[in-house]
Amino acid sequence: MPVLQRFGGFVIRMYFEDHNPPHVHVVGPDFEARVAVGDLAILEGEIPSKFSREALDWIAANKAPLLVEWEEMR
Repeated sequence: MPVLQRFGGFVIRMYFEDHNPPHVHVVGPDFEARVAVGDLAILEGEIPSKFSREALDWIAANKAPLLVEWEEMR
């Protein structure tokens, strides 16, 4: 479960052999959410508003490399 990016209050991870659709896990000390890489939809969980914009902006800015990473990890 590699950490792709660390921020002040949370990390973004991707798990080996995870199920479709391509997504990342945004994980903080007391929250976790699955976010689709393609359209940034929150598939499960919740991201507190103070972290949401930073997390979603990073995922959007790194969409292409995240999709490559997804394919390599499957």
